[in-house]
Amino acid sequence: MTTPLLILIAGPYRSGTGGDPALIARNLERLEEAAAPIHRLGHVPMIGEWVALPILRGMDDTDAAQGDVMYETAHRLLQHCDAVLRLPGDSAGADKDVEIAHERGLAVYHSIDEIPVRQKAVA
Repeated sequence: MTTPLLILIAGPYRSGTGGDPALIARNLERLEEAAAPIHRLGHVPMIGEWVALPILRGMDDTDAAQGDVMYETAHRLLQHCDAVLRLPGDSAGADKDVEIAHERGLAVYHSIDEIPVRQKAVA
């Protein structure tokens, strides 16, 4: 493979936090810890919250009441992703990401070690 994969990193974000901002921030840090290793393998890491959080900040209460922006954003992103890295931990959203990935025939990895190294194109 010479084209980099766009890999959605899926794992707990709000799950198990009870809404505690410090625990949510720690979960985001765990998701982000996988980004650099994916990049080093030659691919493009993506986390749904990187896209969804700015959307949420721009919404008023009426917009936000229309549905779950986090899940909807991940669902839309998966239309563009090539694979999913499912990190450990209970998460209905991450489980849904994996389900969608399987439906689309995308690779689902459970460890950085499973992700193939991108080969450089020979000119």
